Amino acid sequence: MNGKKFFEALNIIEKDKGVPRDVVLEAFKQGIISAYRKHFGKDSGEVSVEIDENTAKIGIYAKKTVVEEVNNPTNEITYEEAHKINKNAKIGDVVDVEVTPKNFGRIAIQAAKQRVLQAVIEAEREIVYNRYKDRVEELITTKMIRHDDKNIYVELTGTDGILPMKELLPQDTFNSEERIKVVLTRIEKTTKGPIIFLSRTTPILVKRLLEEIVPEINDGIVEIKAIARDPGDRSKVLVKSYDENVDPIGACIGPNQARINEVIKELKGEKIDLALWSSDPKELIANALQPARVVAVKVLDEKNKQSLVVVPDDQLSLAIGRKGQNARLAHQLTGWKIDIKSVKDAHKLGVKY
Repeated sequence: MNGKKFFEALNIIEKDKGVPRDVVLEAFKQGIISAYRKHFGKDSGEVSVEIDENTAKIGIYAKKTVVEEVNNPTNEITYEEAHKINKNAKIGDVVDVEVTPKNFGRIAIQAAKQRVLQAVIEAEREIVYNRYKDRVEELITTKMIRHDDKNIYVELTGTDGILPMKELLPQDTFNSEERIKVVLTRIEKTTKGPIIFLSRTTPILVKRLLEEIVPEINDGIVEIKAIARDPGDRSKVLVKSYDENVDPIGACIGPNQARINEVIKELKGEKIDLALWSSDPKELIANALQPARVVAVKVLDEKNKQSLVVVPDDQLSLAIGRKGQNARLAHQLTGWKIDIKSVKDAHKLGVKY
């Protein structure tokens, strides 16, 4: 059995597909063994396949016990025959005896071909899974390959990624050449290979874009403490500076608003409110409700994080926001329940602040 062409193919598979040669070799061996056992049935015994890459020879070897008198030719060999193979063989030893059948090469290689193909497919899938399994929440720049009614399929190394339509911003429209920035949200192993899911609606996208554009964040001078988001409409971002000489909001906005405008452009016009983080719940809540001005914040129940906020009468609608958006995002951002009252209503209720 001459395996010259096989080794040429093996080198191509390893180089082009990145599949380890030992994986392919083992699959090839198992395919040949399977063909041998199928061909010889009960008489096949315990066999192994040896491959000499220098000579490109492939041989099948049966393990046989050295005995004085053979009762089972499949598993036994006489001392005299064993001595021809190994001069040091003794009674009771196990020797490898070549049993490669004549004209078996074509049959064996055909039988092994499917096993090798399956092994390559499985190895490629494992390579893809390992490449992306630790990249959840990572920002990826890609482009659309195709789409259907439910998903956009994008180009990833070694596979396609799935960007569900529900994970798109309302303003999103893409063509096949336009680059798309997405966040990898999860990867699933399936019998058909790994499935990689992507999103443009996750708050992590806002965080990753700011990290990409604002050097102070990458340098650890500015930290994003929390993000709340209505995808495509508005995001609120809490930031903190570890350098008293660096304004975290100003760093995120950038000269002439260049940095924040770049993020807004990528998010197709989504508004972004930046606010200072504070360890003081009152300051934190007041900052989170910006751009509305706050008169006072009263902590009603610190354990259950319940608060009452008083705002000027003309700021009530702004503090609550359209369809309650500003208050809802402030709650998501801080984790506090926020009951907003105007000064007039607070007085009527006898609220002291």
